[in-house]
Amino acid sequence: MSQSQFGHEGITEKQDLISLSAVSPKSILTKLAAWVDNRKIPFLVASIGMIVMLLWAGSYKMTAPGAEGIVPLVSHSPLVTWHFKLFGPYVGSELIGLTEITAALLIVAGYLKPRRISPADSSRHSCSSSPVRW
Repeated sequence: MSQSQFGHEGITEKQDLISLSAVSPKSILTKLAAWVDNRKIPFLVASIGMIVMLLWAGSYKMTAPGAEGIVPLVSHSPLVTWHFKLFGPYVGSELIGLTEITAALLIVAGYLKPRRISPADSSRHSCSSSPVRW
């Protein structure tokens, strides 16, 4: 067998492997990765974690220990110092907590709101038998 024939056989073997991989069914991990990617699971997990953290921190700021705990942190902030001088530490802390809870609820509302389909997306779903994924 000559060197050129061996090199040529290697090329055909690579082509055969490529064609076999295109024909063979997907592995379980590939299917799982596609399923996770289609449903945006990492984004949902991170968002749910952020929602839980905002609700927890916001509700903690509405307690007396939470209000007293953030006074040293907020007293040196140029954006919020006036807020605590005007309303006092307890009402000021409750307003910050209410802002955090509102942000968490708005994130939840964003998940519940149906998305509009752009014209570019509607061309992909032109067949009436294909379901539209929300």
